Parts: sequence; structure tokens; C-alpha cells
Amino acid sequence: MADLTERKKRILAIIIERYIATGEPVGSKTICSEMGNAVSSATIRNEMADLVDFGLLEQPHTSAGRIPSQAGYRYYVDNLMSAYELGVEEQERIKIWLQSFAGEPDKLLEKANSILAELTDCVAVSSSPSDSEAFIKRIELVPLSSHTAMIVLLATSGILKSTVVRSEAEINVDIAEVFYNITQNYFIDKNVSNISVTFIQTLVASLGERVFIMSPFLCAIADLCKAVKTTDIHLKGQSNILNHSEFSDDAFSIMDFLYRETPIENMLNAQKKPLNVSIGTENIYKELKNSSTIFSKYSVGDRDSGSIGIIGPTRIDYARLIPSISYLAGVIGTLLSETLDE
Repeated sequence: MADLTERKKRILAIIIERYIATGEPVGSKTICSEMGNAVSSATIRNEMADLVDFGLLEQPHTSAGRIPSQAGYRYYVDNLMSAYELGVEEQERIKIWLQSFAGEPDKLLEKANSILAELTDCVAVSSSPSDSEAFIKRIELVPLSSHTAMIVLLATSGILKSTVVRSEAEINVDIAEVFYNITQNYFIDKNVSNISVTFIQTLVASLGERVFIMSPFLCAIADLCKAVKTTDIHLKGQSNILNHSEFSDDAFSIMDFLYRETPIENMLNAQKKPLNVSIGTENIYKELKNSSTIFSKYSVGDRDSGSIGIIGPTRIDYARLIPSISYLAGVIGTLLSETLDE
């Protein structure tokens, strides 16, 4: 692509920003007005024609104005966009919305998705923290009744998992103490990937008369370790797809895509950079050929742990959404890291 003059860049930016705001093709008169009538309509039309030749603009109809192409959006995001900066009040509002869920990663992500779907009118997607290299930091037994208890496991990746276990024996102080000693001696600071069926079987064989009492609890811990290594996908706002006329021909295929978890997980795992913006056919799945995706990774401690972002039409407010999603991911990572440090 030829280098764009400053005037062509200005015209391209005006067209994209006006089209994002209105959804209507942009003509030369509008651009003249935006540029303070410093350039003639004829000159602007010539510049627009060049931008069409460069593949950055499209002309829907012979007499219509111009709209951005997917390549035009990409050039805008990479070279022309002035990123919106969140104000202090906006930042504090996001923190307050999420802080009450800081100790529960899944609920935190569900809340973040709800916020994102409502603010963007797009589909919000996030992946829970998962880490096969995580170590067990803490395991707690919380009695719920005389024969049921909740087991809570916290991993060094910030992942918190829990499950309810029923015991044939009464869960008393002695059982709680045995549970504590076993977890301290055999589980704490162990890699979750090492807590296998074979590991549990070997441990159970060494328990003697306590085997029947402790087996349900130990099997539950093994299940929690497996869950720590598993990525959960959270979606919110799938019906927002129907709000965008750009998706009138693709709505069914996109909705079907959203209900298949594996492609979404693969898409999130393919994100290489801290912030990833894919426009149209840059997306790895054909169902998203007319969509834009914005995903930001969040880190727990010093490790990448998951991603959050949106799937929407190519006509979205990139300048506002990119920094907003990046900030939201940062808050999620901070809250999960604080939980880990407690």
C-alpha cells in the first residue's frame, strides 16, 4: 500500500469515525465541513477515490458516500486512532462493580462480562484462569452440616475452586484435624498436575482404618486440581448480535458459533499479545468474517491467566473499547492477585 499523505489520513479518519457514529456512508460535503471547508469537494472526492483504490474505503452505491473496508479499519486502529482515556470516575466505578466478587474468580468474570455486554452492546467473552503448572496454596474444609462439608482449594495462579462433599461419618473436630494434617503433608505446595488418580490411590492405601472416612474428601481434592487445569468460558450478551444490522445475514452462524465452546477456547488460546484486535477475515474462524474481536489478557501474579473481551461488528468504537477492555482486564488481574496474597 502506498504511503498516505496527511490529508488522506485525515479524510480516512473522518470517514471511519463518522461511519462508526452514524452507520451511514460519508460524503464529500460532510468531510468538507469537518475540515473547515479548507479543501474543495472535488479535491476530497479525488482523495476518496484514491483511498478506494488503496482498498481502505468502499462505495456501497454509485452515488453514495464511502464506508470503511476491513483494511481501512485496520489502518485506522494501527495508525490513526486516538485512544480514549478513561476518567478517574469511570475507573473507580468499574473497580467498585467488581470488588465484591474479588475472592470468587468465576463470579468476578461473570460480573465483568455483564458489565462489558451492557456497555458495548456486543457479546462479552472471558476465560477463567487455568494453569497446569499451578501449585496448591491452600485447602480448607468448611463443615456445612454433620455429614456435608465444602472443600475450597486456592492455587498459586489465583484460581479458587470449591465443591461440596458428603461423608458417611460425622464430620467432627477429629476428622477436620486429620484432613488438615493430610493436606499439609501431601498437598500444599504440590503441582496440581501431580495430583493424579495414581497419587490418590497411593495415598489412600497408606491411611489404614481412616481410608473409608477420608476417601471422599481426597477424591474431591483431585477433582478440584483437575478443575484448576481446565479453562472455563464465560459468555454474556449473545442476543446483542441481533441488535446490529451488519449481522443480518450472519446472525444464525454467529449464534451457532457462540454455543460451541471449543472454537471460542481455541480462539482465546491463540491470542499472542497482551491486547489483540482482529478485524473481519483476520479472525481465525469464518463465522467471524464480518466481525471484530478485541481481547485483552489478564495476569495473576506474574503469569498470564486468562482473557476478556468482545465479539461485535466491524463498526465499533475502537478508540473507546480498546482502552476500556484493557483497563478492565487489568482490574481483574489485580483483584485476583490480591486474593492470592491474602
